[in-house]
Parts: sequence; C-alpha cells; structure tokens
Amino acid sequence: MKIGIEGQRLFRKKKHGMDMVALELIKNLQGIDKKNEYFIFVKPDEDSSVLHETSNFKIIELSGGPYPTWEQIALPKAAIKYGCEVLHCTSNTAPFFTNIPLITILHDIIYMESSFFKILTSSASTYQKFGNIYRKLVVPRVLKKSKKVITVSHFEKNRIGEFFGIKKNSKLDAIYNGVSEHFKPINDKAELNRVKHKYNLPDNFFFFLGNTDPKKNTKGTLKAFSDFLKKSNSDHKLVMLDYDNNELEKLLSEIGDKQLVNKIILTGYVINTDLPAIYSQCDIFLYPSLRESFGIPMLEAMACGVPVITSNTSSMPEVASDAAHIINPLKPEEITQGIIKILNDDAYNKTLCKKGLDRSKQFSWHNMAKDYLKLYESIHANH
Repeated sequence: MKIGIEGQRLFRKKKHGMDMVALELIKNLQGIDKKNEYFIFVKPDEDSSVLHETSNFKIIELSGGPYPTWEQIALPKAAIKYGCEVLHCTSNTAPFFTNIPLITILHDIIYMESSFFKILTSSASTYQKFGNIYRKLVVPRVLKKSKKVITVSHFEKNRIGEFFGIKKNSKLDAIYNGVSEHFKPINDKAELNRVKHKYNLPDNFFFFLGNTDPKKNTKGTLKAFSDFLKKSNSDHKLVMLDYDNNELEKLLSEIGDKQLVNKIILTGYVINTDLPAIYSQCDIFLYPSLRESFGIPMLEAMACGVPVITSNTSSMPEVASDAAHIINPLKPEEITQGIIKILNDDAYNKTLCKKGLDRSKQFSWHNMAKDYLKLYESIHANH
C-alpha cells in the first residue's frame, strides 16, 4: 500500500502542537511499519534535519505558495503522481478535489464555534485569524469528503459529532496523542544550567505556555499570578514562552498591575528538546485554558515530575484525570488558591507529582501510530 501523509509545516523552524503530533506519528510509523510505502509531503524550509528518509519512507518537498494553494493544488497533484492509495492530512484541513481515500485529523473545531466577526476582532494574531477563517470555510466540506475523521479526545469527538450532526460509530473516531520520550525529569546539572542560562530562567518560577489565542486564558492567568504575589512574600516569577511584549503590557494594564512585568520572564521561542529542562526547574506548570481538544503540555509537565494546575472544561479533565489540580478557569481566584495549596502542602504536591508521572505513561506515540496503521489498512481494504 502507498500512503501519503501531509506534513506541510514539519520543516519550519518554529513548530507547534499539530506539527509535533505529525512528526511523532511519522517517526513512530517508521519504527513499526517496514512493509508499506510512505510519501511525506512537506514544504521546503530550514529545519529539514528533524525527519529522515528510510527504505520505505520518502520525503517529498513541494513548493506551491501559501498554505491554501499548497494544500488544494500542490498536495493532491503530488499524491496522484506518487500513486498514493490513502492520503492522511494532519492539520485540520484537506484538499477538496481528490478521489484518493482521505483521512483527516481534526484536532478541534474552536474556529467553527466563532462567527467571522468574532474571529476578526479577537486578540489572536493575524496569522491565527487567517488560519481560523480558512478552516471555518474548508472544514465542513472536508468532513463530507473524508473517509475517516480522527480527533484527539472523546470530548472533542462528541463536540464534533454534535456540531455537525455526525452519527456515532460512523466516520468519526478519537485517537489519543502521546508524550515524547525525552520528556522526563532532568537531573543533569549541566543541562539544567545550560537551559537556565539560555532562557534567563529565575531560581523560583511557575511555567505558563500562554499566547495570544484567547482560549489560553492568558489574562486570567496573569490576574491569578498578580493576586498570588499580593497574598504572599514569594519571589516566584512567571516564565512565559514566545509572547509579544506589547500584548503583555496591554493585558497587565487591563488587570491593573503594570508593575507585574518585572515578575515575568519572556523566553522567546523554545525548541522542543529544551522544554524538559524548563519543566523540571519550575515549581508549578499552569495550564488553565478555557478550551482544549487534548492538552499535550499537561502530560509533558507530568512526565517531568511537575505538579499541574488545569481546567475543569473541555478535554482537560479527561486527559488529566485525578493527576492535576483542577480549577474553574473563569475564576482566577481558584488558580491563585491552587498555587498556594501546592506550594504549602508538601504531601499534596508530592501526590500530584507521582500521579502525574503515572498518568503520563498511559499516553504513547507508539500506540497512536499503531492505531493509525490499522486505520490505513482498514480504509485500503474497504476501498
């Protein structure tokens, strides 16, 4: 069987959630499948060393302009050229005009739940707004075209089914994400110091993966951190990744604490392999999102032996189970209370860390890849 996998953004330098899922899928398929022939379709970029060809995995670099034209024109044309019998699209969208049996990963439908006006006026970046509008236009047609639609949690599966009226046990299913093996407690002092120096990390800090996407609840998290500092004599700081300084100052003005900027470290973009050493040095990982389809960073932090605070909404209770401190993300005071409890209750802190380590081991990229391989074979056999 010849299988095509869309990995348009795998070679870009700054990879994010969906890119890492696709990358781990391919790497694990390379380990378990030596029989079928794979064609990985990517856009040329500067980080080509992340993926290598093997005897039955060929990397096809396709130019083709912006994402929509690359996906709608270059990708299906190349899939036909290489004789693909199944085409797997990994990033929420897929080409309309192809007769090749199509599998689409639909990570979430948050963009479908918002009006065009709400998307355009949100605090998301221009790139995020364009992507959400494109998905909003494309996804309904992709769902009809796909032989199978896979999402990443049972919460999101139910949400997609309800929103689009897809019957249970039909074309929609859930396959969990995993945790990469390099996420583990880092004890090597040289590695910890290297990362600490590289990203200017303080001695005591909380870690938060906030960005301009409204669902990340950055404003609520900043309010909770501000309140925590007012209620304690703590010297903790808040470490945030790749966040715009102007956007940060705007949010701090809105919560009425401009001076909080002195307690926040903006690291810029952090490469994935440096993240374990950051998780391992933080005291608490904050993940109080308003909406998530899965929540890989939660499991990464747990795998590094760190206590996690997360939300009681969407997929987060499903993924975290009882291994995190659960709060209402709309109530910053609950985030503050969670921070104080974890810092002051040593037994509770240790219990969360142990449960988190155990919970993270239940999610595996290897198992995810096996599930997709079974799916490819089933689609091919029934086509």
